[in-house]
Amino acid sequence: MSAQKSAVAPLGARDWGVLLVLCGAIFLEGIDVAMLNVALPSIRADLGLSTGSLQWVMSAYVLGYGGFMLVGGRAADLFGRRRMFIGWLAVFLVFSGLGGFATEGWMLVTARFVTGVAAAFMTPAGLSIITTGFEEGPRRNKALLFYSGTAAGGFSIGLVVGGLLASVDWRWVFFAPVVLSALILLAALAFVPKSPRPDRAGQSLDLAGGTAVTAAIVLLVLGVERAAHTSPAWTLGTLGAGLAALATFIAVERRSAAPLVRLGILRSGALVRANIVGLLFAGGFFGFQFLVVLYLQELRGWSTLETSFAMIVIGVDAILSPVLVPRLVARFGNARLILGGLVLASLSYALFLPVGADWTYLTMLPSLLLLGIAFALAYGPLTIVATDGVEEEEQGLAGGLLYTSFQFGAALGLSATAAVNVSATASQAPGALLDGYRAALVVPLAAALLATLVSAFGVRSRRSADSRVIDKAELPDDRTSELPTAH
Repeated sequence: MSAQKSAVAPLGARDWGVLLVLCGAIFLEGIDVAMLNVALPSIRADLGLSTGSLQWVMSAYVLGYGGFMLVGGRAADLFGRRRMFIGWLAVFLVFSGLGGFATEGWMLVTARFVTGVAAAFMTPAGLSIITTGFEEGPRRNKALLFYSGTAAGGFSIGLVVGGLLASVDWRWVFFAPVVLSALILLAALAFVPKSPRPDRAGQSLDLAGGTAVTAAIVLLVLGVERAAHTSPAWTLGTLGAGLAALATFIAVERRSAAPLVRLGILRSGALVRANIVGLLFAGGFFGFQFLVVLYLQELRGWSTLETSFAMIVIGVDAILSPVLVPRLVARFGNARLILGGLVLASLSYALFLPVGADWTYLTMLPSLLLLGIAFALAYGPLTIVATDGVEEEEQGLAGGLLYTSFQFGAALGLSATAAVNVSATASQAPGALLDGYRAALVVPLAAALLATLVSAFGVRSRRSADSRVIDKAELPDDRTSELPTAH
């Protein structure tokens, strides 16, 4: 009976106040990334950056975000979610503004890296405030899907706003989030409730583990990104160093009395699949958008504003996530929705693969629309799966793991697509730009297909679990103890 009540119980005014503040923060993160995405060609022209250097303007943020996300998630559990959320939101505000004053590429990359670090602490804190403030079940699912829809809305609105601002001056792409951050900060001080200070007896922040995992992420992404510019020996050495840092991280976590990541949490097959799928999905999603922006603005000569309006259809997920997806989750379950989203993403990339030099917008539209629907079906359910069944004191960790996967995947996807694009256009022959885009589009397609394969195991596992539950229910009471419990 209580489960039925929670399914229909409306969110109170205080619940909505907290949720809107946290949604404002994820909206800020989405709009910040989207505005920068469409402003990249303007930044390249003003600062004189190469394609490889331009990619690092995006990847620096992603590396800071993904590299410190696990530390950020654990810090939220240890030092207080409200404190981490508000404090790092202020840092986000400051360094977003500083990025607008950059006069050299390295200055912009540095500002973006620190902004990403701030997001790495702010985002898992905000997510864990939701997952601990709304009880597991329909109420939490509703809050999380609303949250993911807001993130998508930030991205789609950011495409248009970014185009408008970049057409005036790309620096406004960095100044605008300062105003929004300040408003969210004031609202957070008023609405996000204070909570008791966490009991940290016998616990500490695992800085050794945090350093090792950050080094692993940076080295792996660097090795992929520089593959087209350096010798195979250098690439293999960098990737090997990244894998060694990852092995060091695992060794540190096994020996630590207070690990950054309790390795036992990885025994959950659903959680592991959600993180692997999230990594691959984000890699394809961000790599694809990077290529589409370059194609429209550099090959086709479209303005930033035209590019923004062309890509806004991807933002259909902002409507679908809170309105339609909750009903689909209730009817089909998270695993099937994730699989459906990945199939659509694969189809989207495949349709764009033979892109031509004179494609009309109507020819591109199916790919962009399918990608928006795919994001709606996959993103919110992935968030639910990755945090379901996790103890309250580890919700920050669970959120940190998922967003680390998203951001690490985004960094790898951007690096891999940029590397393939640069390698394929090295000849400078006529048509090299188009050949480069076509070659690089294989990267997001391969990532989506692999994610689809991994996700299919989740659907199969869910069906097996459901079958065991049904069989158990049909047995006489005195025989149910003979069957294993389905998790």
